[in-house]
Amino acid sequence: MAGDLREGRIVIIGASLAGLRAAETLREEGFTGSLTVVGDEPYPPYDRPPLSKQVLLGQAAAHTTGLPMRRDPDADWRLGVPATGLDPLGKQVLLADGESLPFDRLLIATGTRARPWPNPEEAGLDGVFTLRTCDDAGRLAERLAAGPQRVLVIGGGFTGSEIASACRERGLEVTVTERGPAPLVGALGGTLSKLAARMQRAHGVDLRCGATVSALRGDGNGRFTGADLSDGSRVDADVCVVALGAVRNVEWLADSGLAAGPRGIACDAGCRAFDMYGIVTDDVFVAGDVSRFPHPLFEYQLLSLEHWGNAVAQAEVAAYNMVNPGPLRRPHLALPTFWSSQFGLNIKSVGVPTFSDQIVLAQGSLEERRLVVVYGYRGRVTAAVTVNMAKSLEYYQHLIETAASFPPAPGAADRPVAADLPLPSDVPDPKTLSHGPTVALTGHLPDRRLTVVRHG
Repeated sequence: MAGDLREGRIVIIGASLAGLRAAETLREEGFTGSLTVVGDEPYPPYDRPPLSKQVLLGQAAAHTTGLPMRRDPDADWRLGVPATGLDPLGKQVLLADGESLPFDRLLIATGTRARPWPNPEEAGLDGVFTLRTCDDAGRLAERLAAGPQRVLVIGGGFTGSEIASACRERGLEVTVTERGPAPLVGALGGTLSKLAARMQRAHGVDLRCGATVSALRGDGNGRFTGADLSDGSRVDADVCVVALGAVRNVEWLADSGLAAGPRGIACDAGCRAFDMYGIVTDDVFVAGDVSRFPHPLFEYQLLSLEHWGNAVAQAEVAAYNMVNPGPLRRPHLALPTFWSSQFGLNIKSVGVPTFSDQIVLAQGSLEERRLVVVYGYRGRVTAAVTVNMAKSLEYYQHLIETAASFPPAPGAADRPVAADLPLPSDVPDPKTLSHGPTVALTGHLPDRRLTVVRHG
C-alpha cells in the first residue's frame, strides 16, 4: 500500500506558497509519480507579504518576490490556466483551456482573492485598486510613486493598515475608513485596536471610524475623484484602495460535491476534504488559505486562516498524508502565528485571538508602545499578541499549547499579572462548542499527541 501511494498521478491546484511547499514535500517523502501544478496566474509561486510592504514602498519590484525552491519538485507547471471544475467520480480536474487532468490524489490550494468593490462600474474607475496579486502591487506602487494628492483606503484591517502605513512613509496624504470602532478590532479586539488608532493618527492618517463608503465618484471621464461616506461627508482623493478582506477561491467547485462555501473547504485535521454530507474523502486534500480545519486546542472549531506559516505547515502535513497509509498519517497541529509591520509597530500573534472572552495586559503598556496582551477563553490561555516585544512570544506559545490557566501566572512578565484584572476581549463571538474537552499538546512536531486537561 505504502509503495502504491508513492506512485501514480498527483495534481495540485494552486501555484501558491502552499502548492509549492506541498510539491517539494511530496518529493522529499519519496513520491516518484507524475506531479502537475496548476495556477491561474502566469507566474511561478511568489511571496505575498512583501507586496503590501517593500513593493509599495518602492524597495522591491513586484515581480521580484518569487519564492525560492527548497528543491526542484520535478513538476509539470500549468500556469495561467485556471481550474474550472472537478469531477470526483471520474477523478478529473477541468481546466479553462478545455483540457481534463486525470488524478489519483488531488490537493486544492487555491487560496483567496481580494474582495472587490461591490459596484462594478465604480470599481472600474481609473485610480481604484485592490491588493492581492503581484500585478495588483505593481500597478498600485506605480501610482503611489507618481505622487497622488490623497489616497483613500477602504478598510482598516491588516492589509488596509499596512497600505496606509506605506503611504505615510512615502509622504502621501491618506484617509482610512473603518466601519468598526477602530482599526484591527475584528482581528485583535478592543484594547490593541485603540493603540492602532492612536498610532495611525499620530502618523498623520485621517482615520474615519464607524463610517462606511456609500459611493465612489468619478469625473465623468472614468477617473476616480473621491467618495461619499455614510456619515454624509465626502473624501476627495485620486487613488482608492479597496481593502475589504478576501474571498476564498471555491466557485470552481460548485458542482463537485465537496463541502466548499464562502468560508473555504472543510477538511479534517489530516487535510482530507469533506464532501457535502460531512463525509471525509480519501483522495482529495486541502491546504492553505482556502481550507477550514478543526484544531483541538480551539475546541475543534473549524478555523479559516490567512497566515503564511499556516499555509506552509498545512501543506507539509497534507503532502505527507497523501503518500502515507492511514496509521502513519499526521494531524495538522501547528499553532497559528501571524505578523504585521505598520506605523513603527512590529505586531506578532500566536494562537487565535478571536477565540477568547477575556484579555490581560501581561507586559509593557499602551503608552510605551511595547506590550504583550494575553487572551483567554473559559479560564485558559488561547492567544497572545506582542507589540515590539516579539522575544516574549515563545513563552506564551508554550502556555497556549499546554492549556495553561488564564490569567497566566507571572513568568516572562515584567509586571505582576495580578495588578491588571482581566478585561473583556471585545472580539466577535467565537461561537464554539459548549461542552468541548480542554486538551494540551505534548511531544514535538511531527510526532505530537494530545492530553486531556481538567481544570479544577
